[in-house]
Parts: sequence; C-alpha cells; structure tokens
Amino acid sequence: MRASTTVAVNDAVYYTLSDEMRYDDLVSVTRNENGEIIAVSANALKINQIARDTASISQANLKNLSLNGIPVPLGALSGFEALAGVGPTVNFKIIPVSSVTCDFSSEFKSVGINQIKHSIYLNVVADISIVMPSRTQNLEVSTDILVGEFILVGSIPEVYLQNDVFDSPIKIEK
Repeated sequence: MRASTTVAVNDAVYYTLSDEMRYDDLVSVTRNENGEIIAVSANALKINQIARDTASISQANLKNLSLNGIPVPLGALSGFEALAGVGPTVNFKIIPVSSVTCDFSSEFKSVGINQIKHSIYLNVVADISIVMPSRTQNLEVSTDILVGEFILVGSIPEVYLQNDVFDSPIKIEK
C-alpha cells in the first residue's frame, strides 16, 4: 500500500507540474538599477494552486486504488517471510481513508563567494488508514519533490576572509 500511495502521489505531481513551468513562474527576483538582487518574492497564487491541485489529484488517485483492490500473493497470508511473494494473487478490496496535504519549502544555500542556490520543494504528506476486515492499519507517506532551482549571483566582495572558528565566511566590503 505504501508503494501504491507513492505512485499515486508521484502521478499527481507529474500531472500538476507542467514541462513549461519555470523558476520565474514561482519566484520573482527584484534587482536595483545596478543589477544587484534586492528581493526574492514568491508567487503565492501559483504556489497555492500547485499545492491544491496536487493534493486533490493525489486524493482522487488514492480513491481509485480502493476500486481496483490490492493484489496480494497467497504466500504472504501464511505469515512466513520466505513465502511472501509465492503463489497466485488474491485481490483484496480495501477501504483507504486518506488525507493529503501539500506545502512548499524553500532553501537557500551558499555555493560560492557571491552565489546562492535557491531550491523550492513541494512537500506532500499522505496519511492513510487502511480499513480491512481483520484490522485497521495507519501509514504515512511523505515525499519531497524539487520544483525549481536557481543560482542567484551577487556582486563579488573586495575582501573575503574564511573564519574556521565559526565555520562561516566573514565578508568585508568597502
């Protein structure tokens, strides 16, 4: 069920994120008259639309899983791990009760003296309760998908000192 859930979520992400989507669709970089970056702002409307569509399509995909059932090899019902994949398959009808939440996270990472890598991730969490005749099983499937990445280039500092005591660079500019 965990593998089926992952496929359902990944299919929704693939459908939601089009090939034409670019970093500029999600984030605006504002520069001053000298070409220096002064602000990075998110396109909240577009980001929320992607999160909503991904959650909705994931939910629909998970609902479709219950219609087809889950094939389980007969050996898996024996309780012996050695027989887990052996025998003909039995199709189990299950009732998945699920909720899918999506949000975005952003990461800035220094990749050089004057460069910062900005990565945008879509974080999808599917909480599923599988109701079977014998018991109920709860599981959580979490997936982080890289949506966009961009290298922001700034001005080169006149002096750059590496401070090993604090493990962070010290910049001195005129």
